[in-house]
Amino acid sequence: MVTKGDHATLPYVQGFMLAVPTAKRDVYAKMAAEAWDMFADYGAQAVLEAWGDDVPHGEVTDFYRGVKATEEESVVFSYMIWPSKEVCQDAARKMQEAEMPADFEMPFDGMRMVWGGFEPVVVLDAQTGE
Repeated sequence: MVTKGDHATLPYVQGFMLAVPTAKRDVYAKMAAEAWDMFADYGAQAVLEAWGDDVPHGEVTDFYRGVKATEEESVVFSYMIWPSKEVCQDAARKMQEAEMPADFEMPFDGMRMVWGGFEPVVVLDAQTGE
């Protein structure tokens, strides 16, 4: 567990939420797996891509509203772990300058993707008990 501001030794987390056409689940998974090599080359340590399985509709707000998902879309939640905020920001600059392959297919509407960077404040690990 993190205590008394011991944040300097923690990784940086970049989180994403997006709406993907349900029929394109396999296309999305393939794209995410192929993109991993680029993220790893830029310094990412881990990625998790999670397809909405039990995502309730809320009365006030919910994941669907957050990305304006339609009935034909599923919500995807993902996060990437970076060694530091600086490495994450440097990777973002490099990605903006990089050319995507001609056959690259982004199977979702990037305009509705929500993302942000997060500094961990509590980290607990079931394996170590810390």
